Amino acid sequence: MKEGYFRRTGLPGVSGDRVFHSEIEVFTNQIQEIFGEQPGTSGGGIVCVLNGDIRGREAYRMLISPGGIEIQASEPAGIFHALQTVRQLILTGYNGGELAIPCGEIDDAPQFGWRGFMLDTSRHFYSVKTLRKFIDVLALHHISVFHWHLTDDQGWRFPVPGYPELINKGSRRVDCRSNWGRIFEGYYTEDDIKEVVAYAAARHIEVVPEVDIPGHASAILASYPELGCTGGPHHVRDTFGIFDDVLCAGNDAIYDFAAAVFDTLVRLFPSEYVHIGGDEVKTTYWEQCPKCRKRMEESGFERAAQLQGQVTVRFVRMLKERGKTAIGWDEVLENTDINSLPPELVVMSWRGKQGGQTAVAKGHRVIMSPLTDGCYFDYKNYDCYEEPGQHKITTVSQSYHLNPVADMTESQAALVMGGQGNLWSELIYADRLAEYMIFPRICALA
Repeated sequence: MKEGYFRRTGLPGVSGDRVFHSEIEVFTNQIQEIFGEQPGTSGGGIVCVLNGDIRGREAYRMLISPGGIEIQASEPAGIFHALQTVRQLILTGYNGGELAIPCGEIDDAPQFGWRGFMLDTSRHFYSVKTLRKFIDVLALHHISVFHWHLTDDQGWRFPVPGYPELINKGSRRVDCRSNWGRIFEGYYTEDDIKEVVAYAAARHIEVVPEVDIPGHASAILASYPELGCTGGPHHVRDTFGIFDDVLCAGNDAIYDFAAAVFDTLVRLFPSEYVHIGGDEVKTTYWEQCPKCRKRMEESGFERAAQLQGQVTVRFVRMLKERGKTAIGWDEVLENTDINSLPPELVVMSWRGKQGGQTAVAKGHRVIMSPLTDGCYFDYKNYDCYEEPGQHKITTVSQSYHLNPVADMTESQAALVMGGQGNLWSELIYADRLAEYMIFPRICALA
């Protein structure tokens, strides 16, 4: 902090090196949308300067003086995050047409590259307009990853060439819990996905898609029952929980299906990563299925659960062949005594911190998202029966105090990519309710 204020009547304009043109344009549009007025173009505003001495892709330095604000970075991502900090300062310092920001110097860089937020759009569908709104506010808080949960038992949300029933059947469910027969439906077209990805990229947010396989597959099997162990009948689930409907681990057709899905994701999402789920896979049908039992015998497995390790390894290798790195929920670590997991697989620890600690001990990179430590935003904000959300509690304080590298050695901590907050949408049926659940906990986590 330094003495004095940067004061100005009206909103300050932004200028700078041409390499930062896109970041300046996004910031200017954000400010205009918030206040309904165009930032000024005269002197005494904000200047963006290229400074190669600043180390770190997202790092920046900000100098606030009575004469203006100078921000420096070595890369566009750094300038973008600096401008988002300016956006925060304007939101707190602009009143009645007058701006006042305290003078000082800021040197800022993130501890973790992966600062994530996950939204479940399977249980309830959210429009592209809503996604854009969320992404823009996530950018304000320097979130760097939007994890897009696109499939689950309650709905499949994007088209896959050669598998049209995923949209025709898998994206729709009837609410059988009431006499109203309400239809829940929706999917994202390829143009929708490209729009969301581009909108996020302009805000330096990476969009990571998730398809949950081999479990949570009711929507898949309702569309293509031959991919399961029983042949059906199956239906897109209108209730919530963990179901026996999983892909048949003894049927090689599931890999043809996965190939088509992965090819689609590779084409639509430039991210290095694809999340393959892998959580809560029930083995009820695998234990009874002739194809699965034959595969177990051929592979020397004693337990049906070992089939999941085999399936996971193949999915990971398929993605690697396509230039992508797979992420899985922490269950992927289990039952891999025969089929060792490829080292490139990233583990997302959700059932607590133990999954992450186990993963780094085995040499895997990790993203910490423990439900026990303020990362699950579908839980209630407060211990009150009138609060929306699940029965457990996640307070802002818990989110704020998450330490992704707690109880780790220096070498283990080096494998931690960062942390993430998740909103599962079983009970979150509207965007305004989602806003209440996400904010301010994501702000604290960020």
